[in-house]
Amino acid sequence: MQRKESVPSILESEATGKVAEIYADIREVLGTSIVNLIWRHLATMPGALEWTWSTARQLYVGPAPEYAEAVRRLIDLPAVPPFSSDTLAASGLSDDDVVRIRDILDSYQHTNAFALVVLSALVMHYEPTRQDTVNPSDEAPRPPGVKLPELPPMQSLKPEVVRLIEELNGFGEDTDKSLIASMYRHFGYWPTYLSLVRTMLVPLETGGQLLALTHSTRMLARSHGHALAQHLRPSTPPDTLQQALAACRRFVDHPISRMTGICSLIRLAMDGTRHT
Repeated sequence: MQRKESVPSILESEATGKVAEIYADIREVLGTSIVNLIWRHLATMPGALEWTWSTARQLYVGPAPEYAEAVRRLIDLPAVPPFSSDTLAASGLSDDDVVRIRDILDSYQHTNAFALVVLSALVMHYEPTRQDTVNPSDEAPRPPGVKLPELPPMQSLKPEVVRLIEELNGFGEDTDKSLIASMYRHFGYWPTYLSLVRTMLVPLETGGQLLALTHSTRMLARSHGHALAQHLRPSTPPDTLQQALAACRRFVDHPISRMTGICSLIRLAMDGTRHT
């Protein structure tokens, strides 16, 4: 069990047996090459990964894509200056680097909104609250289907890069900064890009716009999760149900809500470089 992540987890490279089978299914269903931390964390709780994934899977292959896309379209992003191609090139980033960075952003843009609505639906099924009526999108994009680079361990990064990741991880967060967003760790391969992202986000952080973005995304999570929960047909839960729900709630309210908005924001700043 890996103890060097934000929470106890079973790494993909360490997974065996049923856990490895579920990880493989997660990658296939989500159309991604990595298994996000929430699933790796649930794998440490007896019965939690198998039950949570089997329950969530019916939403991922069912109505969740349209609800996730509705959230992506409704996020109210503050204005940000675009990264020009010259800015990225002058920072030492090659065309291949930029393509890989965009692949990372596209992958997290896809999986974050998915996790936001699906895990919220699971929590809402057991802890229902009154929410505004919302509707799914009439269409949803296909998964990016790109292979991401291996997630670098924090201990493999230079101390100044670790400090930068930890600083960025606190942007837009109100009470729980301990869960390190995997997207920032992925960008650890390109410290100059992390520095550009920090420069872009600092005014929004100091002005309170990033915290407001997190709060508004949480509200979208709850309303769309509530609507999606009606489609759930969970099997008998394990004894670790409350522990699993607490983990899902924590991840949704903090890193997933925070990074759903911030990833969209950074991706928006990169849009001007897509066809240059």
